[in-house]
Amino acid sequence: MFLSVFDMFKVGVGPSSSHTMGPMVAAAQFLDKMRAAPFEFHGLKATLHGSLAFTGVGHATDRATILGLAGFLPDSYDHEKAEAALEQIRETETVQPDGLPVLKFNPREDLKFDFGPNLPGHANGMILMATDAQGDVILQETYYSIGGGFVLTEAELAEGKATDEGAPVPYPFKSAVEMLEMAEQSGKTIAEMKKANEVSRGCHDSLANGCARIWQVMNDCIDRGLTTDGILPGGLNVRRRAKAIHDALQAERGMNINAPHTINDWMSAYAMAVNEENAAGGQVVTAPTNGAAGVMPAVIRYWLDHVPGASTSRIDEFLLTAAAIGGLVKFNASISGAEAGCQAEVGSASAMAAAGLCAVMGGTPAQVENAAEIALEHHLGMTCDPVKGLVQVPCIERNGLGAIKAVSAASLALRGDGEHFVPLDSVIETMRQTGADMHEKYKETSLGGLAVNVPNC
Repeated sequence: MFLSVFDMFKVGVGPSSSHTMGPMVAAAQFLDKMRAAPFEFHGLKATLHGSLAFTGVGHATDRATILGLAGFLPDSYDHEKAEAALEQIRETETVQPDGLPVLKFNPREDLKFDFGPNLPGHANGMILMATDAQGDVILQETYYSIGGGFVLTEAELAEGKATDEGAPVPYPFKSAVEMLEMAEQSGKTIAEMKKANEVSRGCHDSLANGCARIWQVMNDCIDRGLTTDGILPGGLNVRRRAKAIHDALQAERGMNINAPHTINDWMSAYAMAVNEENAAGGQVVTAPTNGAAGVMPAVIRYWLDHVPGASTSRIDEFLLTAAAIGGLVKFNASISGAEAGCQAEVGSASAMAAAGLCAVMGGTPAQVENAAEIALEHHLGMTCDPVKGLVQVPCIERNGLGAIKAVSAASLALRGDGEHFVPLDSVIETMRQTGADMHEKYKETSLGGLAVNVPNC
């Protein structure tokens, strides 16, 4: 099983990796399919199903699908160009992606939300269609956005292609037990094994440069969030809070009146800054998803700014360790809120961040595995119930608490010797089972939980 660090951490656009980035990627794949087909196309249609329908407007799934069919991609997304393109599409009722003719596409008529049963493969399903001059469908594909920006066709999902089974890698661990056994036998850290796997599929320079870019985008996102205030879009009138909290913390620091627990407010401010940017449709890094994008950056920033001896030269070690844990969760359970609730998003992010922090703080592989286990265990059962389908309440604050739990988990693990009662593999399997048993209304549909119990929403 191989999932690259660049699969787990993707540069993209908010507010959701599964509901915004995924549909945009699916649309791009469909355009490639059209370019390779021997047909003369005249129009496009799309239907959104399951969670993509129920929370689609709040998660900007309709917007992402439209832009994707116009040729936009998450990693090169330009907000101003996107706004201009949307306006033009509404006026002309057409799109013209590169390499294809002008195609009829009226978002009001050709993009439909299907609130019936989910498609059989996954809660996040969509069907894209291309039509001829008469409006008949001559090319069609079903896509599933399975979390974290990962997209599979119906056939790929059926074949189990959710992970890369390409050329062998030096350390092909599929479980935490295998990971620890390989670490003991090789004498390598988890990050060193993950790096060897990555290098076997590429080169040293691309790995180093890629990790540096991931952190740069994460850190820039924190900085934007800490200096921007105002009201978030979507109609809930949620006020950005990260800037005000950060300003107050800086003022208090100068007055030397900080209580020890104030460090939690710093972590929350970093995480909330990212998720406020995500909620506003800004550039973020999936870590492993957009809804949980604030946890990892917040913990890294906490480490760099508040822990003596921290160094940016070890960020790749942090990211590689976290990616190894995230890969185990994705391979053996899920990172999709629509599939397993928020335990799969913020829970997974917290486990990844705890593992990364433990590693750069000198933890052994056994302590790193313990840190991930503690963090994930204490997110079990967490529902995904975004109010009004927006990635704002409770998502923004939840990232702050996920970061705090990650740091606490790493600290507890470092106080021990790595031996513990519940293995990480058992917690991952428990999370999978809990997600399977969880009622659909608690899995990113906005049909239960806080989404229906907050007044005036």
